[in-house]
Amino acid sequence: MKTEKQEYESLLKYYLPIEYIDIVVSLLLKHSVKFKIVKARKTKLGDFRTGMKNDLPIITINENLNKYSFLITTLHEFAHLINWRINGNSVLPHGKEWKKIYSKLLIPIIKLKKLPLDIEHALEKGLNNIKASSCTDIHLSRVLMKYDENPNNEIPLEKINKNSTFVLNGKTFLKGELRRTRYLCLEKKSNKKYLINRLIRVNEIKDE
Repeated sequence: MKTEKQEYESLLKYYLPIEYIDIVVSLLLKHSVKFKIVKARKTKLGDFRTGMKNDLPIITINENLNKYSFLITTLHEFAHLINWRINGNSVLPHGKEWKKIYSKLLIPIIKLKKLPLDIEHALEKGLNNIKASSCTDIHLSRVLMKYDENPNNEIPLEKINKNSTFVLNGKTFLKGELRRTRYLCLEKKSNKKYLINRLIRVNEIKDE
């Protein structure tokens, strides 16, 4: 019968760079948490929930992430777990306490020197000013996207022209103005406007 450590190792070898499996397994063994790998979600890469009453807290990570995105997203969510265990709900989710914990989790993976150099440099650049997530650190997100598999030939929203039409989650949108990190887009059927992340992958509808 496999030990808990072996079970985690068997699972994570499909999702993480092999050099970093031990780091994540150590976190899983140290911190009581339900760790779930779930179907892809367009709006988030992972999340942390405290759980109900006496239930264990829950971390979920999208199954379709490339191995480096999976690693960094997992550390991001563990930073939330550790921050919550220390501070409860008395601090901001991405406040200075979370940033300090997240930085401490990132330093060992950088020091191991097994990441592609572009990812390593992007992480080092961000350590002095940790963003809320890899999704809001635009430079890091662009670097990580280079390692995605993209069987549907989707492209980042920022790569298509203003007033172009695209499909996202089965809905058709018209791309509008950039508002910080998101574009204000018009959903054609409902005529409602939505702020959509500039790096989300979409299917552009090209004119015939």
